[in-house]
Amino acid sequence: MTHKKNRGFTLIEVMVALTIIAISLAALLSTSGTQASSVGYLKSKTLAHWVAVNELTQIRISKEFPATGDKKGSTEMAGTEWYWTRTTKKTEDENARQVTFTVYQDKDREKNLSTLTGYANR
Repeated sequence: MTHKKNRGFTLIEVMVALTIIAISLAALLSTSGTQASSVGYLKSKTLAHWVAVNELTQIRISKEFPATGDKKGSTEMAGTEWYWTRTTKKTEDENARQVTFTVYQDKDREKNLSTLTGYANR
């Protein structure tokens, strides 16, 4: 008579497999949380860049030749108030000015999200 051996996993093998799965799931959850917070930051950064592009475009459309120096302002976009600083400098061409917009999400202008440099002509 031949005896059939029961083939299966031992308790230790099951425990090792469960430990590996638990560690993998913890790492996956951590990565998902990091990606979720990154999405919010990237959305804010993208909107801040659009604010800068819109402000520079507004200068070009209005044919305004900005005075040199700094100017502060704010713009509403996507239900958020964005605060910007415009720095205007002379260039070698007397008919052109370098215009740099730095955009912030906070009123105190402590942490900038986007900086855009362009030129305005007469």
